[in-house]
Amino acid sequence: MDWIISDELGLTVGHLVGWGAAGAMIIGGVAPYIPQYRQIKRTQDAEGFSLYVCLTLLVANTLRILFWFGKRYELPLLIQSIVMNITMFVMIHLCVTVRKKNQIIRARERIFTAQPDDTARWLDQRSSIGREKPRRFYDMDRKYFWAWTDFQSYLDCMLVFSVLGAAITYLLIEFSPFVELIGFLAVFTEAMLGAPQIAKNHQNKSTEGMSLSMVIMWTCGDIFKTAYFVIREAPTQFWVCGGLQVSLDIIILFQVWLYHDKTAAARRLRRGD
Repeated sequence: MDWIISDELGLTVGHLVGWGAAGAMIIGGVAPYIPQYRQIKRTQDAEGFSLYVCLTLLVANTLRILFWFGKRYELPLLIQSIVMNITMFVMIHLCVTVRKKNQIIRARERIFTAQPDDTARWLDQRSSIGREKPRRFYDMDRKYFWAWTDFQSYLDCMLVFSVLGAAITYLLIEFSPFVELIGFLAVFTEAMLGAPQIAKNHQNKSTEGMSLSMVIMWTCGDIFKTAYFVIREAPTQFWVCGGLQVSLDIIILFQVWLYHDKTAAARRLRRGD
């Protein structure tokens, strides 16, 4: 028996499972960030979440989109990359907004713009009534990379990266080793997703501000994703790096246990207990 659900549409259980898995791949990647978004929104504290997580995913998924033009893989994986990039910009916008609100003393603004010489690294801006506005520092210094104070800078940075990547890919699209390298860099960068959060937790000696639900969903999603890659015979780079990603998720869960006491103390301090 073929388990035909509808003779007219020719739908089978296999079709439904395949569509369900594809839908889970698209939506499942975004789901872990919902509890993290809600936690930041509720507490108005974004310090426990590393924006380098967003950078890692933006770079990884942009490279994966470019890889699709050189080696066509399944459409749901391409759609997932587009949806994930949008989600990361939403997370960045929230974090930048919250951090600005939490500033007791207005800090110097830093934006993604290069100045030709160090003597012109800042500009004084005055309003029509002569009141001085905060100086905006134009820093390409590594110290301030991905630590800008306005959302537009993050958009500009990724736009530059995307345009340069697209131009190079267009020129070398027929060179197979280059295409394979893009695929490897895409999935390897994504596999290192947990590394910024691991470093942030280690630096703070606490997981306060990080959503445990997000990490658990990361782990479940990465296990599912790796299995999906193997079953659907995705390019080798995908499932090898998927296994690495699961390993980093487990390290973060270990940090949750390791820093449990300090995290609880930090939460009590924040609540004023």
